[in-house]
Amino acid sequence: MTKRAGILVAVGATVAGLVTAAPSTASTGPGAGAPRVAAPLKWTGCGTKSYPALQCSKVRAPLDHDNPSGRQITLALSRIPHTGKTSQGPLLVNPGGPGGSGLSMAGFVAASLPAKAAAQYDVIGFDPRGVGKSTPALDCVPKYFTPVRPDSVPDTYDAEKTARNRAASFAAACGEKHGELLPYMDTASAAKDLDVIREALGARQLNYFGYSYGTYLGAVYAKLFPERVRRLVLDSIVDPDGVWYEDNLGQDLAFDARHKAFAAWVAKNDATYGLGGDPAEVEAAWYRMRDAVKQHPAGGRVGPSELEDVFMPGGYYNGYWPRLAETFAAYVKDGDEDALATAYEDFAAVDKSGDNGYSVYTAVQCRDAGWPRTWNSWRNDTWQAHRKAPFMSWNNTWYNAPCATWPVEPLEPVRVGNGAIPPALLFQATDDAATPYEGGVTMNRRLKGSSLVVEQGGGNHGITLSGNACLDAYLADYLTDGTLPRGEGGGADAVCDALPEPKPAPATKAGANTKGSTLHGLLGFRG
Repeated sequence: MTKRAGILVAVGATVAGLVTAAPSTASTGPGAGAPRVAAPLKWTGCGTKSYPALQCSKVRAPLDHDNPSGRQITLALSRIPHTGKTSQGPLLVNPGGPGGSGLSMAGFVAASLPAKAAAQYDVIGFDPRGVGKSTPALDCVPKYFTPVRPDSVPDTYDAEKTARNRAASFAAACGEKHGELLPYMDTASAAKDLDVIREALGARQLNYFGYSYGTYLGAVYAKLFPERVRRLVLDSIVDPDGVWYEDNLGQDLAFDARHKAFAAWVAKNDATYGLGGDPAEVEAAWYRMRDAVKQHPAGGRVGPSELEDVFMPGGYYNGYWPRLAETFAAYVKDGDEDALATAYEDFAAVDKSGDNGYSVYTAVQCRDAGWPRTWNSWRNDTWQAHRKAPFMSWNNTWYNAPCATWPVEPLEPVRVGNGAIPPALLFQATDDAATPYEGGVTMNRRLKGSSLVVEQGGGNHGITLSGNACLDAYLADYLTDGTLPRGEGGGADAVCDALPEPKPAPATKAGANTKGSTLHGLLGFRG
């Protein structure tokens, strides 16, 4: 979710055009009447070198959907128009977060789908409420992640107290700065915004394609507006039963497993990296590196918390492993602090858009559902996770800790179970760390008639349009004519093998998966 310098692709153009669309009222059953006629959206060119056909617009939506004539916000939109003789309507795409900008996703999805499928859709990207070019945009504490931060693992009571106070001060600052917005920063409100977009597009129904947190957003939309859903694709799926505290605890274990997978890959390629042929030996070297930067931050910028941030992207996408291994080896073998500092700038430095993304992340997750208000629960759960999974358990806790003192009371999570929508298509990798496999299985049960396609042995987060032709064929079939795979029951409806692991360094010549790199740059991290 957070924006990383050198990784993310920006739209690179000013969004123009403004239209007001009255909010929709959710109908209670199928066969709902035609949508109200809204003023046509005014689209202007905002093409980039990568996506020259990209167009941009804006639409107004109520801040409070229960008060549609009250204060309005604006939602920034992007579009690649359909080019076929016939259209299947709008395909809204979302990269996750919460807090991720979706404007570039329209260009990426339209360019990455098979031409026959892409030609049939107006592919629509959007910045959700509070994000990016949508206004107002949140920014609770600028430069909150400026290095060097305290060590994420508190080794004394005072260290823990300092970190708690830091998180509490973020929550308080967000309340002071954006107090009038925070009650409406939640997934249900964002889902209702999607229906405003649908109406502004003049469409009776939406097609939706979401990654990561975008899977939960899509499922919530489907629950609130089942008659408005035409096709629904969810990739790398949030466990809807764990929103959000339990889901984050699950991440702690899963990311540690992916870090061990990275260490095993480095060990397998010891001839290149020279860090040892035993995965445990490689992992021990990583933790010695962590101890070293605690005593002397590399380049004056990379302490232990920043080091975790640098290597966390490897848990999202193994295409980063060659670069991370090269950096790891340069520091351990040659004492090259510049290599770590440069990797920090490329993978972990948080810019202004990252500050915005984190502000929206906390605002939505803290509002969506209840979090423990007793710090002993956080402490005990985190130490329990840390003993099994030390890589990022405490880092993850502090990332979410503002929710312990959030100034707005939480809502009840939306229960997404749904038997009123057309069959959905779900994609899930078995070893995904950000949204572990169980989430895909749970969502498959919750959405009646859905089909689950599993990437066996895959550990990346975001797996379609990332170079796996087997997965992409199921996606293209579904978007073209609604075809779904159907298994024998009791498990996956289809299974695709994961792509081969990346080749070792030099990273610039590692045979990089271009599609995968582009997608994961757009999805970002923490989403």
